[in-house]
Amino acid sequence: MTYAAAPEQYTEIAFRALDVDAANLALGHETFEACGATFVRNRAYPLIYDANHVAAISASTPEEIDRLLARVEREYDHTAHREFGIDFRTPPAFVARLLLEGFERRDSLVMVLNGELRARPPDIEIRRVQTEDDWRDYAALRELDWREHERRIKKAPEPAVGEALYSVARLKQPPVQYWFACLKGRPLAYFNSWAGIDGVGQVEDLFTHPKFRHQGLATALIHHCVLECRQNGAGPVVIVADPTDTPKQMYAAMGFRPIAVYSHYLKRLPKTQRSR
Repeated sequence: MTYAAAPEQYTEIAFRALDVDAANLALGHETFEACGATFVRNRAYPLIYDANHVAAISASTPEEIDRLLARVEREYDHTAHREFGIDFRTPPAFVARLLLEGFERRDSLVMVLNGELRARPPDIEIRRVQTEDDWRDYAALRELDWREHERRIKKAPEPAVGEALYSVARLKQPPVQYWFACLKGRPLAYFNSWAGIDGVGQVEDLFTHPKFRHQGLATALIHHCVLECRQNGAGPVVIVADPTDTPKQMYAAMGFRPIAVYSHYLKRLPKTQRSR
């Protein structure tokens, strides 16, 4: 059987989109290379998967994989989980080993906007998150976002995780910039923008207060953040969507196209294995 190869330009933009998303996840955290992989670590936030994970993996032989997994155990002794970021460049033998070891997979849909957005931006006030009062408003919206996420995936409440996610978000500013969409001066939605790397930007983390959806707040934020990326040197702009949720359809309607899948392979450690 012969498999068709993707056109080179699509493969290149997929590489760049995946690279900018990986770099975004690493912002604000310690990163280092070891055993043919990139380690992202933040001992201050052991509950946050994105702050403590391994990606860009090249280990492919049984010996290389064993060395990498052993190193991971040493470097992440502060966490109760192990997470690996996987994409189509990851050696299949490594992915197979994760399945053997009991890791569970969760996918992210990586989408790219190359041209202009299709929808017209509504006339809505957009404001940068700057002051401590702004950050308190952001924290309140973020708490709503986290509670909604927990209900959607039918997960037991973990307020400590929501609080840590807020703190980790602040670590990324700058270079990530956070924005509100407001009605009558009240912040009711948030989003962020990053100029990215190598001319590819990223917009991320869209949330609108549940009582104020379908009023153009999300559309206005997407327009503003894409413009911010491009005014700071980006051409293509990446957004990452949860394939099990509905916003991906809005992104596609606005001109973002699916380009790749980034998979999170996660294992939560039994209490008897936890070192903390």
